[in-house]
Amino acid sequence: MRTAPGQIWRTLRFRLAAWNAAVVILTAIVTFVALRQGVRRALLHELDQVLIDDAREIALAVASSSEEGAAELYEGLLRKSRGHLHRGWYVKLLDEQRNQIWATPEAGPAHAPPLTIKPLSPISFGGYRIVYDTLARPVHGIHSIRVGANLRFVEQDVARIDRGVTMAAGAVLIAAPLCGYWLAARAARTIGAIITTASRLRPSHLDERLPIHGAGDELDQLAHTVNGLLDRIAAYLNTKRDFLANAAHELRTPLAAIRSSVEVALNGDRSYEEYEDLLVDVIDECGALETLVNQLLLLAETEADLPAAKFELVELQALVTKAVDMFSGVAEAGGVSLRLKAIDRACVYGNPQHLRQVVNNLIDNSVKYTPSGGQISVELAADAARGRVDLKVADTGPGIPQVEQRHIFERFYRAESARSRGAGPRGTGLGLSICQSVVHTHGGAIECRSEQGRGACFIVTLPLATPSDAADLGKVVAVNQ
Repeated sequence: MRTAPGQIWRTLRFRLAAWNAAVVILTAIVTFVALRQGVRRALLHELDQVLIDDAREIALAVASSSEEGAAELYEGLLRKSRGHLHRGWYVKLLDEQRNQIWATPEAGPAHAPPLTIKPLSPISFGGYRIVYDTLARPVHGIHSIRVGANLRFVEQDVARIDRGVTMAAGAVLIAAPLCGYWLAARAARTIGAIITTASRLRPSHLDERLPIHGAGDELDQLAHTVNGLLDRIAAYLNTKRDFLANAAHELRTPLAAIRSSVEVALNGDRSYEEYEDLLVDVIDECGALETLVNQLLLLAETEADLPAAKFELVELQALVTKAVDMFSGVAEAGGVSLRLKAIDRACVYGNPQHLRQVVNNLIDNSVKYTPSGGQISVELAADAARGRVDLKVADTGPGIPQVEQRHIFERFYRAESARSRGAGPRGTGLGLSICQSVVHTHGGAIECRSEQGRGACFIVTLPLATPSDAADLGKVVAVNQ
């Protein structure tokens, strides 16, 4: 994806490069300034220590000298002064009023520094670094000593550092934007790949994925996340595509039966009884269509986020008891024993119509697939410590083969095993899929435990309602009133 030349400054790459260059340049300036000041302080500190040591040494020499040794003292000071000409080193011997008694040829600044200077406290004055020291008692009229050195060599060293810093700063000013732009280009490459890949994606073409460089950084994590999103979108679209195809197929079958029956009836004269049988068949097929459409609508509703807005406190034990009572007659007619094994009081937070559909579907499946003489048990067990309730619907039917258990919750899947106990009406293949969708919407789980020839047991686990759920429901009711 190319960017117009006039819009480059608005790109993330340019902004990253600019921010990087600004940070690097600012850091370099601060570092160079701090380095310059640090070096200058270090040079001054070293010079101060030398001058303080010289002042103490000369003060001791003057204090221990005699009248005859004064000439030798002065000669030694002159030699030292000549040996440090490059530093502009000098010494002055002063009386009590700080008037000069004797000095080396390099006598320091023309004007005297302030009289408030403390002993052995270096100061800068007139381009020199100066240190005073006072004798414990005057010797040969000498009351204090002033030692100093020219600051020119310090400034020269600092100037050399300044030249090096200037060259380094120039290099940073050139390299920082270039390196920053290169680094920003590498950082933005993955984002550019995301944009390019996203621009090529189509509902019918979702197999392309972003490359993973293996660095393990945030860009790789972003690529992993986007690839995972694309996988989920592709799986979702495939599921929807299969769902629509299966739904169309299931709707087409009863419609084709209705059409063919009507066409056959219209091709010739029929008796009243034949037309009546035809209408009965049409009504049966319309009933099958209505059931299928209602199940499709329920499945679509449970997959949306809207049902949560209709949640309320549901007494699950009452709902289960009514469902067992409702199917008792059907089970008895088929020679099947349907009973409540155990039932605990349990309140859940959910949609009562959808939960009733789950219980009805599970019991209906067990009644449908349990042969005459078999048994169906329904159990509701609440576990307050774990905050959940388990609904178990177990039968003594033929069971479900292991290979089919992986597919029983898929939409429109019908087992081809011997679970079916007759040539009754075939199901739509949506019942267990609806159960799973409803249970997941309510934050629960559903599983099947079965062995072929030993029946099947479906277990639904739902979270128990908490006091906060009841409080929230009371607030909603109060607002609606």
